[in-house]
Amino acid sequence: MCGIFFSSGRESDHPVSDNTLEYLCRRGPDQIDRVVVNDQTVCCSFFSSVLALRGDSLVAQPLQDPQTNSILCWNGEAWKIDDTLIAGNDAQTVFDNLLRAGSKNPYQVLDERERLDDAIVRFFSRVSGPFAFIFYNARQGSVYYGRDRLGRRSLLRTKAHNGDIVISSVCIGPSTKNWAEVEADGVYVIHLSNISENTGLVEKRIAWPETKDLHDSLSFRSCNRPPPCLEIPRLSLATPAVNELLMNLRHALAIRAVGIPSPPAQTSTPTKVAILFSGGLDCTLLTRIIHDLLPQDQDIDLLNVAFENPRVLKATAARNSARVAPYSLCPDRVTGLSTYAELKQVCPGRTWRFVSIDVSYMETVSHRSQVTTLIHPHNTEMDLSIARALYFAARGVGTIRSESSDDSRSYSSPARVLISGLGADELFGGYTRHATAFSRMGFQGLSDELELDYGRLGKRNLGRDDRVISHWGREVRYPYLDEDFLRWALRLPLWEKCGFGQCPGSVPVPSKNTNDPLLEPSKKLLRLLSWKLGMKSAATEKKRAIQFGARSAKMEVGRTKGTQVLP
Repeated sequence: MCGIFFSSGRESDHPVSDNTLEYLCRRGPDQIDRVVVNDQTVCCSFFSSVLALRGDSLVAQPLQDPQTNSILCWNGEAWKIDDTLIAGNDAQTVFDNLLRAGSKNPYQVLDERERLDDAIVRFFSRVSGPFAFIFYNARQGSVYYGRDRLGRRSLLRTKAHNGDIVISSVCIGPSTKNWAEVEADGVYVIHLSNISENTGLVEKRIAWPETKDLHDSLSFRSCNRPPPCLEIPRLSLATPAVNELLMNLRHALAIRAVGIPSPPAQTSTPTKVAILFSGGLDCTLLTRIIHDLLPQDQDIDLLNVAFENPRVLKATAARNSARVAPYSLCPDRVTGLSTYAELKQVCPGRTWRFVSIDVSYMETVSHRSQVTTLIHPHNTEMDLSIARALYFAARGVGTIRSESSDDSRSYSSPARVLISGLGADELFGGYTRHATAFSRMGFQGLSDELELDYGRLGKRNLGRDDRVISHWGREVRYPYLDEDFLRWALRLPLWEKCGFGQCPGSVPVPSKNTNDPLLEPSKKLLRLLSWKLGMKSAATEKKRAIQFGARSAKMEVGRTKGTQVLP
């Protein structure tokens, strides 16, 4: 994870403000640097902070080519280019490819500049992994920037009244109202010689190439449409898709959780990965598979957050005169501890560290301004309630309990990579509204709702979550949003992902195979795999949104709507 920043000025350089500099440095605490370039009549400033998670040694940013003076600010994880895994530092590999991108002309285009634009967007379309970038091609005097097709990394943009442009991982300061998320719909380019007297620098979007291999494979496919007949095969432990799910998740997790280097200047770290852990189905399934991938001597932290919610406590106290425990009754704490106990039984021999992250109401209030700043330009009550749960969970500061006694002690997780289960609900029908859509409109309604959720992941969740989590110098990784996993999941018919329509109501008809569990239809494929791997408690857990499981939502007023704009 890194913080990246670019500013252009026709009259003078735009220095990074102190507040912005602080927030950028928190994202990448291992190294920071700044490069200023005067190109024609424009002064350009490039800034990067680095969280070193790839390769044997730290690679400083911004990367600058000594021959051409081209520059790259890179915030991402390029796992593969086409089908080739990247060994070593991915930022350097990406930069080398960009420098070569315009050397050949395999496409019939109008001129040298358009040829280079085409080559740049085609290169990034071949990269698998989350990224945001700013690339200055000195030979052409052009600045390219953008996010991956899913929008898994934050990148924001603003344009001043005089036409000067600023692009950044975060937006801090009095003019934040003018910032917007960079759309994940292609690569954007600023040709520094193209200046309008009225509007300043002119930007252009270069759309992702709509080739069959790229565009179709990551779009909501036709096989997610209603079935051609009424008779739907029943999902069971014997369904081939269960083993396919395991194989594809193992691949997605292997490149994200195995081989994480120790921080610079440290020889070893016993805990390199932590799970954002509610004890629910999605994160538990990932945790169980990670156990099979990592060496036994590598500890794994389970980060479980619970909030002191005065509204809930008041309502509970009114029904019960006994003293109410503010954290132990949080749904995610109850589920987390239950699944943690099962995990230790199913996966012995490893140090599992359950980190109880208890957030008092006073602490929630004291951090509200900072969380609100980080999520901008998102600005609703739902954004805040989700973000504050991720913010404190990613901080990784809580207590752990001794295995031999009831004593607990303070603990801060050293893990710099966090694993998240985000994406499973959107792919496999996990939200209540998916069941509602199916009950009203059948598979067509379910398909439409899933397509809507999948298509807006980058707009609604990922940029916001990236800014909140990365504030603590950690990187979140999403195995369910791995490109290869997505291609497989999007090819899979709806009725092989969830169990809607396979039985009357929500209770399945008993199977002839007595080993088949009775599981609810939402995300049934994931539930079957969880059951098969021994995590039977998680396989039966109902979906619960993080803000309600951790009780970070509706702290003062119960009737507050999630869509309500923050004051």
